This record gives sequence, C-alpha cells and structure tokens, in this order.
Amino acid sequence: MATPPFSGKEGASANLTQQRGANPGTFSDLRGVSQLVVAAVAGVTNIVEEMHRNIARISPIVGASPTGRARGLSGLVYRSVRGVTQVVGFGLNAALAPLTPLLVHHGPSPRREALLAALNGVLGDYLVASHNSLAIPMRLRQQGRPLELDRPALATRFAHSGSKLLVMAHGLCMNDLEWQREGHDHGASLAQDLGYTPLYLHYNSGQHISTNGREFAALMERLVQEWPVPVSELVIIGHSMGGLVSRSACHYAQQADYQWLRHLKKLICLGTPHHGAPLERAGNWVNVIVGISPYTAPFTRLGKIRSAGVKDLRYGNILDEDWERHGSEHLHDPRKQAPLPEGAQCFVIAATSQRPSGHPGWHLPGDGLVPVQSALGQHENAALTLPIPASRQEICHGLNHFDLLSSREVYDRIHRWLVES
Repeated sequence: MATPPFSGKEGASANLTQQRGANPGTFSDLRGVSQLVVAAVAGVTNIVEEMHRNIARISPIVGASPTGRARGLSGLVYRSVRGVTQVVGFGLNAALAPLTPLLVHHGPSPRREALLAALNGVLGDYLVASHNSLAIPMRLRQQGRPLELDRPALATRFAHSGSKLLVMAHGLCMNDLEWQREGHDHGASLAQDLGYTPLYLHYNSGQHISTNGREFAALMERLVQEWPVPVSELVIIGHSMGGLVSRSACHYAQQADYQWLRHLKKLICLGTPHHGAPLERAGNWVNVIVGISPYTAPFTRLGKIRSAGVKDLRYGNILDEDWERHGSEHLHDPRKQAPLPEGAQCFVIAATSQRPSGHPGWHLPGDGLVPVQSALGQHENAALTLPIPASRQEICHGLNHFDLLSSREVYDRIHRWLVES
C-alpha cells in the first residue's frame, strides 16, 4: 500500500483546505485530495489493528511481529472502519479511536507506554492539532507516575529528598520508562551514588522541538519554584532529541528570564543530533527506532509520514525561526547558532559502532542514527560548531544509539563529570 503523504498540521485535512482555497469548485482536485484522506485513514487503521493484534497475543517486548489480522469482535471493528472509510472518507481520528481503549490503564505499563510514545513520535503534532486524547501532555514523572508541581504534594512525595535535582529528557518515539535498560538507569544510579533526586520528562516527541522547549522551560520554572527546599544544583541529561529539547528550553528560559536557569550547573547530551541526522532525510529514523519491538513496529509503515518533531531532526532545529519561515522539506540548513546556556557547563557524548582504532572522530561511523560529529556539536561551518571544550567531549566505541542508555562506560563518564567542579 502506498504511504499516504500527510503529517501533523500538514496532514490530509490541511491539504484539503489548501486545495479548496487554491482551486475552488475544481472537482478533480477535491476528488484527488479525498482519495489521499481515505488512504491515510485506511493506512492508520491497518497500523492500529496490527498493534492491537500484537498486544492481544502478548508478543515479547523485542522481536518479530506475528502475522495475520485481528480476529473476533476486534477484527469486525477494523473491517467496519475500512468499509466506512472507503464509502465516506472517514476522519483520521475515527481510525485512531479503536486504539484508545488499549491505552486505558491504571498504571505505567512498558507495552502501553512504548505504543503511546511511538504514536506521538510519528503523529504527535497531528494529535495535538486535532485535540486527540492520545496526545501526550508534557509532565515530569518518576517511575511512570506524574508529579503534581505543588509544594505540599512534592514535600509529601519527596520527604527525604535534598536540593540536588537531576532531570532526564528522553528521545524521539521514546518515553521516560525507557531510561531503564538492561537493568540500569543512569538517573537511579546517580541518585544512589551522588545523592541527586532524579525526575523524568515525559513529552510528545512529534511536536516541534521549539514547542517542547518552550513548554519544558516553563515546567522547569514551576518545578524550581515549588520544590520543598531551595534548589542548590540542577543537572539535565538529554538522550538524542531530549538534548535538543533541553537546549531549546535553556534558550527560551533565558528569553523569559526564568530563575531555574540560574540553578542549572551542567547539561549533558547523549547521542544528540546537534546538527541533524542523515536518516531523517529518508524517513528512516522512525523506522529504526520503532522497529525494534512488535508493539511499535507497525509504525515503520509511516516512515514517509514524519511529524514536525522528526523533521526538526534534519538539521537539529531548536528555535521557532529555524523552521517557521521554511517549507517542511527544505533542503538547506536555515539555522543560526543558538548559544549554549550561560553559567552552565555543557557536555556531549557520541557513540560509534566502531571499536577503538585511533582514527579521529570526524571519520568514525556514527551510532546507527547520529553521526559522531553531529553528536559532538562539530560542524564544517565554524559558525555553527558548538563551543564545547575537548575535555567535555567523549566518544564511546562499540556502542549503538540505545546503548548510550545502559553503557557502564557512559555512566562512568557522566559520574566523573558531575563530581568535577
């Protein structure tokens, strides 16, 4: 089946409006756009059905997906959606509606959270624009439970916590629970070893990075204001897109003169595409990330349907002006350098699949998603290179993009950086 060409605000409904405005009364245009809408809905219906089938059959978290369609009452529902779609051009939300009951859960579930994170990474901007209940609201969480940013509530929940806060920001199509990998969580380990209180950002990674950055900045201001004791130290660790969202938050916090930026001591980015990633241009970024699990693998069909957040990864856009005056498929890098946060030390870790060989970092292969030079903030254009000293850069060999979450070498480097003044 051909991939329907829509994404978020630039989705099928937006295309329909534009076509009507440009060619009022042109029946052939309306018919063509209508076909795109139908194709989009049918495609998403197939994806939702496949996820439903995998969940119902309790597939392993990582591995191959079972084949076949959903059966019984569920199968009847999906067949009905396809039939109605072909007749009347059902809305995209109608195709997504059968997914909602699957996500009603009374606590954090790795399968549910992975599915929801993937959906938001691929279609997150559309979910927000259409007021869909599946859109993830930005929150700080711990162990999958959202925090109530109210001083008495925080004092009760963190009665024995101190003044050192550590905020962890996940990457594209991921969620805060995925910091736990292979029995290790950088945040939990730093809490035990260095006395930090780890809090985990949970957000819709399909929205523009600058949109998430502005919201993250406001959320951090509320956190620092409501924390039960005065904050003495704030550290942010961002994996992949999470590092870009964190840098964006620092920019907008400085613009708004937020107080929390004065408490930020260190910002650490793990495998962050500061200057973009080549895979985005082919739409393969989503395919690589979500294809590792049968619960999210159905989204690989949407490789060409890329949310605003995914498109921002083309060049590492973190500001509104990086994208708002340019088409979604622009082929040039329109960015101006966004300064690093004043008063905070910034650190970067890049991963390479190659074992140590003595080759300079510029020529090393990346981690499967992010080139080494992009993760280090290096750029052929000196004006875009991030001014991060070599002592605050690290290249970890023999790792892929997700190994950054569980590698002992990565953790030891983070630990050393945090104990250094």
